[in-house]
Amino acid sequence: MTTTLYVCTTCRAGEVLEEDAPRPGALLHRALSEKGAPEGVEIVGVKCLSACSQGAAVALSAPGKWTYVYGRMTLDDAPDILAGAAAYAATEDGLVPWRERPVQFRKQSLARVPPFSMPLEAAE
Repeated sequence: MTTTLYVCTTCRAGEVLEEDAPRPGALLHRALSEKGAPEGVEIVGVKCLSACSQGAAVALSAPGKWTYVYGRMTLDDAPDILAGAAAYAATEDGLVPWRERPVQFRKQSLARVPPFSMPLEAAE
């Protein structure tokens, strides 16, 4: 099962930018993509994670697992983001033990969303 690392490409990270200036989120997406995704992880740029006041934001998600949203990420955090994504991908449920998470993931968690499961009647 593939883990998706979503990266908000429109995040301004609290900066006032000219309309055509590169967004910190887009720069983070490029840096992560250039470093390469860990095994079992796909890096996907998205236009908004609705964490504008906490950008640059990333999210980790996989079917049947808890989803996490992290904010206040910078280019310097790229190695830790990828390490955290690899640890998440290696779990059955998305719950990486606290001490095994990169420090940025311990400090910058914005949300934890339970796994989505459709009601049986909706699946038919």
